[in-house]
Amino acid sequence: MIWGVKFFLTGGSGFVGGELIAALVAGGDEVAALARSDRAAAAVSARGATPVRGDLDDVGALRAGTAGAEVIVHAAAMLSGGRAERDAFRRINVDGTRNVLAAAGDARTVIVSTEQVVMAGPLVEVDETAAYPARTVGLYAQTKQQAERAVLDAGGIAVRPRMVWGKGDTTLLPTVVAAARAGRLRWIGGGRQRTSTCHVRNVVAGIIAAAGAGRPGEAYFLTDGEPVEFRDFWTRMLATQGVPAPTGTLPRPVAMATAAVTEFAWWALRRRGQPPLDRMTVALLSDECTVRDGKARRDLGYDPPVTIDAGLAEMAA
Repeated sequence: MIWGVKFFLTGGSGFVGGELIAALVAGGDEVAALARSDRAAAAVSARGATPVRGDLDDVGALRAGTAGAEVIVHAAAMLSGGRAERDAFRRINVDGTRNVLAAAGDARTVIVSTEQVVMAGPLVEVDETAAYPARTVGLYAQTKQQAERAVLDAGGIAVRPRMVWGKGDTTLLPTVVAAARAGRLRWIGGGRQRTSTCHVRNVVAGIIAAAGAGRPGEAYFLTDGEPVEFRDFWTRMLATQGVPAPTGTLPRPVAMATAAVTEFAWWALRRRGQPPLDRMTVALLSDECTVRDGKARRDLGYDPPVTIDAGLAEMAA
């Protein structure tokens, strides 16, 4: 833990960013957060941070926000979209990260990254020695890999939480719940593969630990602990929302072929936004993805405070 320092955050109005602001403010830290809209400014203010109006393209706003900051946490990113948003992915995830680094000065910089930066297929009990693949699936993974590498090359630190979840999730859970309620959710390949997970407050604990003890140029996986079965975890998650889990399955080769056709058609029709199904989504829903967080536990003193059972009980309540 490091308390009583000045933090600057990007992505402070998001799921992870909001929880991080609350934890830092509760610990006595001074927090400023980039806000690109009135709504974002209100959200970070409500959590106790000082909003700094601007976005990742606004180097002047970034310099104003980072002035005097001892730690910068870069959590903002473009998460979804299709080929039509290729330029936006690069501008926000890559160029935006470089703008943050340019404004950082001597501040310690932590980027909230993802296991997808090393994913080119199933990940089975991998640790931080896993090399970056030459090709990843999807623009999010490609641009986040470039962003992470820029931060590490600059002497910053990366945390890689796997499958962030918890009460207040405004991204992943609502999408899955909506698909289940509409009868569109299927277990790809049966859903019996293992997966690592990371509760949002465990992510926050890992970020704070990395800010205090992370080694420059190093990345750290964050998880809840032992892997779980994907199907069982999401069945329990849906139950907290009063939604029954699907019973239908879809063979993985069929899903992947359908996703490839859908991606191409989406691009050919010049549709914007995330295709209804893409190959990265199929991979995330069907491939084993288990990562080891031993390095974070050993080097950072990372000790996730929320168990899966406790997190699900909180959501159900």
